[in-house]
This record gives sequence, C-alpha cells and structure tokens, in this order.
Amino acid sequence: MPAFDLPPKELERYRPDVQEPPDFDEFWRDTLKEAADPDVLVSVRPVESGLRLTDTWDVTFRGFAGDPVRAWYSRPAGVRPALPAVVEYAGYGRGRGLPHERLTWVNAGYAHLLMDNRGQGDQYGNGGATPDPHASAPGGPGPAARGLLDPRDYHYRRLITDAVRAVTAVRALPGVDAGRVAAVGNSQGGGLALAVAGLVPDLAAVLVTAPFLCGIRRALDLTDASPYGEISAYLSVHRGAEEAAYRTLSYVEGVSFARRATAPAHFGVGLRDTVCPPSGAYAAFNHYGEQTGVDPRKEIHAYPYNGHEGGDAVHVRRQLDWLAEVWDVSRWPG
Repeated sequence: MPAFDLPPKELERYRPDVQEPPDFDEFWRDTLKEAADPDVLVSVRPVESGLRLTDTWDVTFRGFAGDPVRAWYSRPAGVRPALPAVVEYAGYGRGRGLPHERLTWVNAGYAHLLMDNRGQGDQYGNGGATPDPHASAPGGPGPAARGLLDPRDYHYRRLITDAVRAVTAVRALPGVDAGRVAAVGNSQGGGLALAVAGLVPDLAAVLVTAPFLCGIRRALDLTDASPYGEISAYLSVHRGAEEAAYRTLSYVEGVSFARRATAPAHFGVGLRDTVCPPSGAYAAFNHYGEQTGVDPRKEIHAYPYNGHEGGDAVHVRRQLDWLAEVWDVSRWPG
C-alpha cells in the first residue's frame, strides 16, 4: 500500500485546529472523581507462569465505576529494590492474554503491569478476563461504536478511566518506584497511553506507537479499516447520527489529551498506516504539551515504508534505549 496520507514534510508541521467541547476538562475531572476509590487493589495473587527469571502476579484493581479490572504484574525474579514501572495497554480487540507473552519490559529490568481491556479480548491474541457490565447503550457491536451517541455511555470513557486507574494500581503494588511510572502502548494501547499522559499530571514518561483515537475526524475520512471502519459502518446505518457521534468522539480525542501532557514522550509511526493514519500521530505530537506552559521532551520516529506495524522490533529497541536514558537507570538494577 503506497503512502496515502500527507507527504512527510507536511506531516512534520501538521498542526490542525483542535475542536474541543467546552467542558472537556470538567467531563474528565468528574469521571475520574467518580472512580477515585483510594482502595484501588482488589487482589494480588502470585501465579506460576513457567518462567524462572520472572515473578508474576494476577492483579485485580478497581477501574471505572469500581468495576474489577484484571492485569498481569511482573518483575525480574530475585530483584529486591523498588523498580521503575511500565504500564502497558493492549491493542484493539485484545485482552491481557497469558502471563508469559509480553516480557520485553520486565527483561529490561522494569516492573511491568499489563492491563486487560474490558469487554475485549475476543478478536486477537489469547483472550481477556474483564467483562464490561455497562455495554448496553445504543451503538455498534464493536467497542469503537459501543455507546457512541453519548459521551457518558461511550466505551472509551470506561476504558480510559481503567487506564488511569492502572497507574494508581501499579503505584500501590510492592516493589514499584511510584515516582517513575511510564505509560506504553501501540494502536489502541497508544491512544490509551496518550490519554493517561493528559490525565495523570505526574506521569514520568509515555511511549506511543501508531495511536488510535488521534485526529479522529480526518481518520474517518481517510480509512474504512477497523476500528475506524466500525464507526463508519454504524453511521452508514444510523444516518443523521453524525453530530451526536462526533460530539462523543471529541471527548476522547487524543490530540486534546496530548495538549495537556507534560511527561517526556516518545512516538512512532508508519507512514503507510491505513489503520491509524499517520496524520493523527503527528497532530498529537505537534500539539503535545502546548497547553501546559512547559516544553516537555519529545521525539518521533517515522518509518516511510511501514504500515500499522511501524518500526516493529527496531522501534522497540529505540524505546528501550530512550526510556533508559530518560530515567538514567541500569537495565538490570541489583
């Protein structure tokens, strides 16, 4: 698939106007306040994963509306000091899978929390374990369109709240340096990590690749690939619902979260990405931190001949090097 979005030079300076609802901050302040139970952890149980160099726990924490959300928490085995922590968010349609699947961050010497996606986990990977008991509002069958007609009913209001609560949860876990927590994700996970960066003022770093929910209106004009295609498919049946849908989507727009973020940020994007068009990632990157009065450290890496996979393992190595430099930590603390 040839490049289909803006030329690279235009992407580098792409800074579209952000159409935010006037109560954006109030909406998220109230939403998070409703979920702010100080007793965030429900259970923390050690599990046998078959990995001798990694210790893993099955964690349940309170997310949106106090709902139980599952996660895997892992640390390098035998390492006693409190470690910086990476909170990772999975892609669209995935769940947390199995505890031995995602070992990059724990093998780099960090504590690692992998959050389950409520109401997802049945499209890819090895499943999830977190239902979404609030998924009855009008909308399409896929998560991207669930509750689309009202921002209070929308699936991503709940999932973003879970993502913020995951940071609170990891800070309450044993063996975590609560002052150094990073949010990491690809695709949907990248969109969640960016939302967390805009909603958690003391986040220590954010690493975002091919983020979903960035430049949403333009993405809907450019691609019919899922997940955006699920929104288009819903609107193709429910003609006349565009205004309500666009209003809802404005509350989860990644560019708006990026404007409010202060954490050092590392972005990655494939310029032939037809799933999450690259103009969305560049819009978030170019607006990043502008509303905060600070100039956060940020960098973006583009892969001209790659699609949604972006830089793949090459980019992960760049992430590892960047985070170790930002935090000035050894890969294997002792």
